[in-house]
Amino acid sequence: MSDESKQHIRWFRSSAPYINAHRGRTFVLMLGGEAARHGGFANIAHDIALLSSLGVRLILLLGTRGRIAERLRRAKIAPVLHGGVRVTSAEALEHAVDAAGNARAQLEALLSMGLPNSPMHGAGLRVLSGNFITARPMGVVDGVDFQHTGRVRRIDAAGIRQGLDAGAIVLLSPLGYSPTGEVFNLALEDIAVHTAAAVGADKLLLFGEAKGICNAAGELVRQCDLPEARALLADMNNAESEPARLLQTAIDACRAGVPRCQIISYAEDCALLEELFTHDGNGTLVASADFEQARAAVIEDAGGILELIEPLEREGVLVKRSRELLETEIGHFRVLERDQRILACAALYPFAGERCGEIACIVTHPDYRGGRRGARLLRELEKEARRLGLERLFVLTTQTSHWFLEQGFAEAGRDALPGERQRLYNLQRNSKVLLKNL
Repeated sequence: MSDESKQHIRWFRSSAPYINAHRGRTFVLMLGGEAARHGGFANIAHDIALLSSLGVRLILLLGTRGRIAERLRRAKIAPVLHGGVRVTSAEALEHAVDAAGNARAQLEALLSMGLPNSPMHGAGLRVLSGNFITARPMGVVDGVDFQHTGRVRRIDAAGIRQGLDAGAIVLLSPLGYSPTGEVFNLALEDIAVHTAAAVGADKLLLFGEAKGICNAAGELVRQCDLPEARALLADMNNAESEPARLLQTAIDACRAGVPRCQIISYAEDCALLEELFTHDGNGTLVASADFEQARAAVIEDAGGILELIEPLEREGVLVKRSRELLETEIGHFRVLERDQRILACAALYPFAGERCGEIACIVTHPDYRGGRRGARLLRELEKEARRLGLERLFVLTTQTSHWFLEQGFAEAGRDALPGERQRLYNLQRNSKVLLKNL
């Protein structure tokens, strides 16, 4: 077997937890008009087919801004915008409906492919569209009548779920319909937020040209929570730019109850699969809550904790623990988890009789050091120690004393240890004793 083949197999193995985690989940994908007109759009369609075959429930939103602008230009109709929003006249609405139909036909054709030796062979996808969006007119704003431009009034979540339950991909266009039989041109971002919230989507994936969201220094932001996302948005110079619109959509969706929004590139091949099936993803993740959860360890975490501490045990930084011992002591551990992967761990061993506790095994995965994860777990253990009525903490360390000094510990003698711990002190290791009063 070639090295390349082995690499593919290793990647496939590493993606297995994500395949299991995503099966049966509901994802909303927002593809703007620029994405649909990009040369790599067929590859995105192939990746969508793969997601569907892996059991992901998919709702696709396909934009038409560029197609509408092109049709208006050909018809010599001057576009009218107010506050960055298109004013849709009766004449412009005809072109909006035509553009939506054209975009829908293009995507349905791509998802219907099935030639032998192609990524779509044997997919047999069913695509479902319908009047799932009830709309209302925007009305008159600042004295401007937006005519046939509308807003989402209601999403037929039950109808969408029926389609998903039947194994179909649900396709939504930026058009909505009123109870009076009118058609309205809607903003794709408005549909994305309302749809993801109404159906209880697990993820909203937003496609833009750039790889994700960059900070003021031009660095890609891999992940952020809502306060951090708002700060990034405030630093952007152009509120009408694509990154700003995508970030605002992600913020709105998270506020509406969507757990995670991911901003990725339609111009980068494989970005969708890399975002969903690798640990670090590809673009920018915006999470409505902290996406790294600190919690008490359970017996199933033993393997992940051993994976963290074994390299340091081999180096002599930590005292070796057998799996049996670790499983016996698992109740003393806390872990920091993301996507069912243990990123860091730490342990608290209380000596209740002497109102003190030992901090041990503070370890962060090598790929995630520098993010203050160890300090976060230490704070968690300090809270637990106070809850248990402990008055001080101590740690024995051979190589990380400076880090603990930075966390408020101070050097102490062996006589500061509780009697039981003094008797077990390993003179050969000659560990330093550090103490912190709570």
